[in-house]
Amino acid sequence: STGASLLLAQAATPDQERHIGSQTGGRVSFFLHTSNFWDDYNHMLSNGVRFTEQPRQEPFGTVVVFLDLYGNKWDLIQPVK
Repeated sequence: STGASLLLAQAATPDQERHIGSQTGGRVSFFLHTSNFWDDYNHMLSNGVRFTEQPRQEPFGTVVVFLDLYGNKWDLIQPVK
């Protein structure tokens, strides 16, 4: 593929396993940009994605925080054009 990719390393030790979901101390660690926030948000919501807040409008765009399967926080964001 010539597109973007993301590789997540699997925990290799018990100490690493204890940190799954909290590698960044509770902060958002990943950012998923979209060109259609509301379609993607509603699709994710209807498929059981866990959101930690309601969508909000910020000076930089529309954003909401969601959790991946392991508790890592992501921003779904549609930047202002």
